[in-house]
Amino acid sequence: VQLQASGGGLVQAGGSLRLSCAASGSIFSIRQMGWYRQAPDKERELVAAITSTDFTDYADPVKGRFTISKDSAKKTVYLQMDSLKPEDTDIYYCNADYYIDKGPLSRSWGQGTQVTVSS
Repeated sequence: VQLQASGGGLVQAGGSLRLSCAASGSIFSIRQMGWYRQAPDKERELVAAITSTDFTDYADPVKGRFTISKDSAKKTVYLQMDSLKPEDTDIYYCNADYYIDKGPLSRSWGQGTQVTVSS
């Protein structure tokens, strides 16, 4: 199973970016997909997650500014980031928790995508 992330870049403070992450491979069902971010020398932290039943969860710093959504048919998760702040600058990683046939729950990570917000 592979996750391919895209959509990062450089934007001015107050601007917007949309991240996408598509899962491919032998996935029976996806339980949850999410976005994390990590700054140098810091732990990776949850930004937002969405379950198969559309339950969403957001980190406090992004509530009201970021919106996570998904297209189940395309096995793709999106992160719409509005009102970006310089402190949102990080490498963003997507992940997916999924089942392959009747196997155990598995997790995969996408490659990071850099988001840089200039002041």
